[in-house]
Amino acid sequence: MNVLLWHVHGSWTTAFVHGPHRYLLPTLPERGPWGGGRPAAWNWPASAVETSPEELVDTDVDVVVLQRPEEIDLAERWLGRRPGRDVPAVFLEHNAPRGGPAASSRHPMADRDDLLLVHVTHFNDLMWDAGSTATTVVEHGIVDPGHRYTGELEAAAVCVNEPVRRGRVTGTDLLPRFARAVPLDVFGMGTDGLGAHLGCADVRAVGDLPQHLMHDQLARRRVYLHPMRWTSLGLSLLEAMHLGIPVVALATTEAHEAVPPGAGVCSTDVDRLVRELRALADEPDRARAVGAAGRAHVLHRYGLDRFLTGWDAVLGRVLETHDRRGARQPAVAGRPERR
Repeated sequence: MNVLLWHVHGSWTTAFVHGPHRYLLPTLPERGPWGGGRPAAWNWPASAVETSPEELVDTDVDVVVLQRPEEIDLAERWLGRRPGRDVPAVFLEHNAPRGGPAASSRHPMADRDDLLLVHVTHFNDLMWDAGSTATTVVEHGIVDPGHRYTGELEAAAVCVNEPVRRGRVTGTDLLPRFARAVPLDVFGMGTDGLGAHLGCADVRAVGDLPQHLMHDQLARRRVYLHPMRWTSLGLSLLEAMHLGIPVVALATTEAHEAVPPGAGVCSTDVDRLVRELRALADEPDRARAVGAAGRAHVLHRYGLDRFLTGWDAVLGRVLETHDRRGARQPAVAGRPERR
């Protein structure tokens, strides 16, 4: 089938476009937030097709995967059909609720009968108030980068985008405490000047690297640190575990599901995490064993085949529901009817 989606989240999209369908990615010359196509940093198959808005008008789109509320009007403008009403649609929620009492957060797609709301974690499904909108969960999947762990560098890797702006949300204020145990090499966008901002020379910015280079560099570090206070479930954590790196993580949101006992260290006790970070740096044999256990867990829990099978079931459910309502428009040549 032809699946329309925007390139919003690089790692998630990389896994999704490895499925059996044709994936249409709206692309504008300026490649802003509404027109980002195939990025150079990720390796995508040929079934991921950059498509201009002009081409979409004459394309038979079977289903739309929405990820931001604004995409509903944009898709209607570019397709000539309203997602959910004239063409089957799901809304994919990547994030946990932001701001205020999380359990009271009303989702923008609440109380709709024309969309299926898909969450990437059970925590998100639990915390968002979707009203009467049907919801389901398809947990993350990862394109396996292979076991690359060497741990040759006595340092901890951290992956976070814009740590200065996001501050406590990403645990940026905790980094100097961890750096007293092991120097931290921080990967991601907006990390320049992070050490100076924190007044800590052992918090070292590496910057934003293409995915394959980042994986190689992560695997050279002795341990991976996940200091996020509030995040859906960082895909970088799952990628690090796939690489065979032992992980130390704050036990917040969904992290405890990704890092069960024996597959890494997961706790809300920062002092304990600091001690474990140092211990893993000091004990290479233990670090390798913990990393191997973590890799075995995520290959089973967050493997690509399980992820794609789950998404095929979701897309099939949405198409069947839409057909049952008799609302789905048949494929026609040329410009679709505008409503």
